[in-house]
Amino acid sequence: MLSKLSTVSFNGIETREVSVEVQIASGLPNFVIVGLPDKSIAESKERIRASFSHIGLALPPRRIIVNLAPSDLQKEGAHYDLPIALGILSALDVFDKIQLQEYIILGGLSLDALIAPVVGVLAAALMASSSTKGLICPSQNSNEASWAGSSLNILAAPNLISLVNHFKGTDILTSIVAPKIKIQTTQTYGDMQDIKGQYVLKRIFEIAAVGRHNVLMLGPPGAGKSMISQRLIGILPQLNPQEAIETTMIYSLSGMLPEEGLMVQRPFRSPHHSASLVSLVGGGIRAKPGEISLAHNGILFLDEFPEFSRATLEALRQPLESGVITVSRANQHITYPAKIQLIAAMNPCRCGYYGVSQKECVRAPRCAVDYQAKISGPLLDRFDIIVYVPQVAIDDLLPQKKEKLAETSAVIQQRVINAVEFRKKSKKPENTELIPETQNYLRIFAEKRNISARACTKLLNVARSIADLDFSDKIRNIHIEEAVNYRYINDFLAYNHT
Repeated sequence: MLSKLSTVSFNGIETREVSVEVQIASGLPNFVIVGLPDKSIAESKERIRASFSHIGLALPPRRIIVNLAPSDLQKEGAHYDLPIALGILSALDVFDKIQLQEYIILGGLSLDALIAPVVGVLAAALMASSSTKGLICPSQNSNEASWAGSSLNILAAPNLISLVNHFKGTDILTSIVAPKIKIQTTQTYGDMQDIKGQYVLKRIFEIAAVGRHNVLMLGPPGAGKSMISQRLIGILPQLNPQEAIETTMIYSLSGMLPEEGLMVQRPFRSPHHSASLVSLVGGGIRAKPGEISLAHNGILFLDEFPEFSRATLEALRQPLESGVITVSRANQHITYPAKIQLIAAMNPCRCGYYGVSQKECVRAPRCAVDYQAKISGPLLDRFDIIVYVPQVAIDDLLPQKKEKLAETSAVIQQRVINAVEFRKKSKKPENTELIPETQNYLRIFAEKRNISARACTKLLNVARSIADLDFSDKIRNIHIEEAVNYRYINDFLAYNHT
């Protein structure tokens, strides 16, 4: 007696189809799973045995061999429980083998035959949809699976007996209807209106939102660096459906999806400076996504930037350039998307008051030089904007009777969206065309500062975003001059990297 059905294996967000072959043959009673299974799959034998017992079935006293093909691919995860159990039932002719071959199957099993939720259901659903197969998954993962498209036939079952009854025709499960993808966010962040003063910094973050620029803020404690970073999400354009699916797949593989099954808001990740290298870039036993990948299509905020370990900071360099992060293991390499906007904040020195009047650092400038030198030149070069954030003026903090209300995040976001749309409608989306006068200005500046090619490109990109806010097809002197002011703050840096 032989049956064959399909499940999946995950390599990053990439899914590969795995064939589950079950043979029940004569011989001494034995239950063997082959095909490079990990410990969790090896333990599925006992979960399946207990589940069958709970619904009044027993494994036959024969030799049961389960082969997970291809055999050279490492298999890991609890989602193999359900396909193996259904494969055994199919081999025993409990229901038609042909029906099961039309589905991609994944799900865990509890001892009482309930089908337990698993990670990676959206990725499996997308693969099933592309291969014109249906999907069998746990009922608790139904919302997640439904976002794969309306053409996908989804059977979301609460327990094993419901699937048995469905395929025997005694109690048919209703297919899940896919909802129409419509991104709506609920505001869980603060409003830009909460920021007192810091008008230049607000302008900088508006520019950064247009071009998704990386920003490094340097300033004393209490200047509002963390506060404004948390509000950047509120002025970014909303996720489009494709970005929402990509982000959801990462959170699905990490087991961190919200109840609605779809990431509807750009992620904001803010790991503590004690975070390890693995927690940031990803890895571990199953090479799960790290903070860099969890921030894909969103913001990675690193407060107390120099306090992160040197190795952790240097690991940022490659994903900031390529938009992906590769986790290397002994037997495989896993690549996760990491298209992030990096926002970093730091004090000018360890005590935090270098360059601050009336609170001057007692070890200046040595304290500032040693502290700022923790950030390498190549890493610093990957920031589009480097800005000094001064202390907030007392007058800006005190309530005023005739105080003019600051702009809300919604008002700023609309300007950002208009600028982004202006760039999309341009015939050259990456247009960095300069008028002749501006070309000469930039050449003189680049030669005087001896800036790198990367720094020059980033300068032009920031100027392009400023021009977009002005609805200007060409980058002009005023745009370059403003961009220069937002990158070169040597008067405030004790250790000059640029």
